Amino acid sequence: MITKIYKFIFATCAICGIASCSDFFDQQSEHVVFTENNKLDNPTDTIYSVIGILNKLQSIADRTILLGEVRGDLVEITNAANSDLRDMANFNIGNDNRYNQPRDYYAIINNCNYFIANVDTAMKNNRNEYVFMREYAAVKAIRAWTYLQLVLNYGSVPFITEPILTKTDAENDYQRRDLQSVCEYFINDLEPLAERWGNEYPEYGTIRSNASRLFYFPLNIVLGDLNLWLASKTGSQETYRKAAMRYYKYINERNGTNSAYPIGMTYYTWTPGSGDWNRPGRNEGGNLTEGTGTNAEIITMIAGDSIPAEGHYSELRNLFNSQQDNDYRASIVPSLYMFDLSSSQVHCCVGSNGTTFYYAPKDLPDFMSGDLRLYQYYSEGTTTDRLSGERIETSYNDKYTSQNVHIYRRQMLYLRLAEALNGAGFPRAAFQMLSQGLNNDVIKNTVLPYCSTSNDSTWINSLSFPRERYGIFTVDELATGRTEEGHNTIGIHTHGSGWTPMNEYYQLPDDSLLTEEQKKPIQTAFVDSLLLNECALELAFEGTRFYDIMRFAYRQPSPGDFLARQIYSRRGKENIGIIRSEIKKDLTDERNWYLQWNGQIGM
Repeated sequence: MITKIYKFIFATCAICGIASCSDFFDQQSEHVVFTENNKLDNPTDTIYSVIGILNKLQSIADRTILLGEVRGDLVEITNAANSDLRDMANFNIGNDNRYNQPRDYYAIINNCNYFIANVDTAMKNNRNEYVFMREYAAVKAIRAWTYLQLVLNYGSVPFITEPILTKTDAENDYQRRDLQSVCEYFINDLEPLAERWGNEYPEYGTIRSNASRLFYFPLNIVLGDLNLWLASKTGSQETYRKAAMRYYKYINERNGTNSAYPIGMTYYTWTPGSGDWNRPGRNEGGNLTEGTGTNAEIITMIAGDSIPAEGHYSELRNLFNSQQDNDYRASIVPSLYMFDLSSSQVHCCVGSNGTTFYYAPKDLPDFMSGDLRLYQYYSEGTTTDRLSGERIETSYNDKYTSQNVHIYRRQMLYLRLAEALNGAGFPRAAFQMLSQGLNNDVIKNTVLPYCSTSNDSTWINSLSFPRERYGIFTVDELATGRTEEGHNTIGIHTHGSGWTPMNEYYQLPDDSLLTEEQKKPIQTAFVDSLLLNECALELAFEGTRFYDIMRFAYRQPSPGDFLARQIYSRRGKENIGIIRSEIKKDLTDERNWYLQWNGQIGM
């Protein structure tokens, strides 16, 4: 039945004659998956509608990555790139740019609104279980996530929570909402659902060889993001704590109540004591496999079609990799800033005895200096054009080998938890997540002694990471290569920069002449800078960078200056003048961070 429904998800009915509502709903658009009687009260219509919504997400999948990465500081656009991509990088996105299509977001939103308004949430089966509440919660989460993407890109957006089905509906003058207002609305909208339905999803099995569980946006992660953005705008420590608690709840419940979903122990480093600087070692497999096991890395993805003729084929592999389809000329490559950031990390190597340490050289070839994550997923080479004999420089990015577009993954979740903990007043806890990983023993020894109030102690203790479920990986295990049973947690910075707890260049400021209250703002600002760098090292090219810079900028005294300085460093400090001349807008003005469309949406 699922296969049949999937084949018919394109059979949607157009909303004819609508030419208003900011022209988001026009005569050529197909916006709502209708049923004959409007009421969604049987499994076939309900599944049909949910899969139709998932299908419409495909239309914004690539741009979710591109708008978040190309406008950041970690990539450069090559001469092979199309003009729309180049304009995006230069903040010169016009009304006709292929990536500036707000109607695609509203098509998803309108389908969600239709589903939410018409699904029968009261229906129960003969076991007195609600039949469609999983779908209802899943669609509400998709709507909230889509609105968040829309407002992050446009700044101020028409806000519509009822389905638009007629020309009269479309001609209404809908209120606009900004980022803070959107976050507040959807926090209130999702919170009542999260306690009961936060970890349950529609069970549609496998669709086109993909586990359907990966198609959904977990309520607790979406709530975590909404609270994290809201806290970054308002500076509310309490809202940061709500964000942290939502991320924690997902971690604690993902594999069952009071289960474990640890950071894992993927790391790249040099063999202890070998002195061989030609080939670093690695532990565990690739990060981005699309499984659904208890330790799976991918949490949410938007499925893509396998061949271009099917209509929703992702272009990301062609943009990030040299392939025959693009004449071996990639459009997006790492920026000079990305290379510099990676090589500037101090890589701490451990001796074979587990007690001595030393630092890797700084002048290694092939991106092997500093952090090794870039070396592991990015490579360059050459090939020869078969017709002209021309030598072509090639580049390959292992993060883009799948037809699917990844949205949430485990390390992203932990980095955002660390960011929320830092803003919540616990920079020591956030730092330990980067350095050695976090469990109850680490909290007891390195966080609780520095809590200034009993409320702080009580709150941080509510995040429980028992050693039985979150065993901290040790230096002896790194030195011997033998992992003890139950050890599954490592510092995120150790993923690529060696054994971080021994790294004397990666330490939390701890001036003994200052009180804890005097230290805290210094430590918080320091950890924030570490987190922004770690987001780059771990999540580079995955579509989060511009949004990460935005969020961190909101916490600065001058957000515009902070964001502009970060983006202008794309080609290194010596080339800032070149970057500023290419970027057509003054990024110190926050209004210029956002897209505009026909004067009807945007700041």
